[in-house]
Amino acid sequence: VAMAASRSVMRAVRVFEFGGPEVLKLQSDVLVPAPKENQVLIKVHACGVNPVETYIRSGTYARKPALPYTPGSDVAGVVEGVGEHVTAFKKGDRVFTLETLSGGYAEYAVAAASRVFPLPDKLDFRQGAALGVPYFTAYRALFQKGCAKAGESVLVHGASGGVGLAACQIARACGLKVLGTAGTEEGMNVVLRNGAHQAFNHRDPDYTEKIKACTGPGGVDIIIEMLSNVNLDADLQLLSRAGRVLVVGCRGRIEINPRDTMSKESSIIGVSLFLATEEERRECATAVLDGIEAGWLKPVVGLEYPLEKVAKAHEDIICSSGARGKMVLLL
Repeated sequence: VAMAASRSVMRAVRVFEFGGPEVLKLQSDVLVPAPKENQVLIKVHACGVNPVETYIRSGTYARKPALPYTPGSDVAGVVEGVGEHVTAFKKGDRVFTLETLSGGYAEYAVAAASRVFPLPDKLDFRQGAALGVPYFTAYRALFQKGCAKAGESVLVHGASGGVGLAACQIARACGLKVLGTAGTEEGMNVVLRNGAHQAFNHRDPDYTEKIKACTGPGGVDIIIEMLSNVNLDADLQLLSRAGRVLVVGCRGRIEINPRDTMSKESSIIGVSLFLATEEERRECATAVLDGIEAGWLKPVVGLEYPLEKVAKAHEDIICSSGARGKMVLLL
């Protein structure tokens, strides 16, 4: 049975034009959305901030939502009401989402029931907001696209952010040798605490030599790449025979020599969670929930912002000197 929220209006961030962080407008008179069939209405306690949301907001991304819109896909909160045919959730359930229909930077959000998952009691809402995009992306990159196997080595390039730490935890739990890079001492320590066997500072001019010394002549089997426009050329030199680079993040163009892929029969593979099938999403969800249950999957929450400071969050996620966990908005 559909149930109205206890209030008819809410605070939500709205974007009326594409542009810089200043186009994020906090409004206090936005209508609370109603859940239609197969939808869930969630009272949002925390919402993750992902780099992709800044690209979409700037208007430079392949996907452009219709204006005006509310950003945000990873929310954690409590079910406020459900639409027709929803049997998996009821009012009062603690949940997290992978996507929302109405936007997560808001006090309430509507999501398709198939994109909503139970939030185990072991995790708080801040951690719940760090699950969806980062962990599903990391799992997809490692296994669905990268075909990672126990005993292989993985380099997580940019390991101290949301996706990076998720990749370190998952790869370590699944028997891979894990190397991670970060831009600060603090970031490297976080990476080591979350599954990496070794950490490297990617601001160090000869860090790639140190990685080569660590992997030996064989090279590294898999690279999870958050900043391919800077690192892809160097990545190809680090790969093993039949090694693969999984492109998770990119902020521009880069020149490479395709011959570098021929000498090792290596692959460059793009990763987009947006293209996952229903079945692939279910596989990701199962792996994530199992990891929480087993105790090795523990989201690291980094900087936290109130909704009023959303523009600052968008600025910091792109310009800050080094990530230390997942950035979240608290409501």
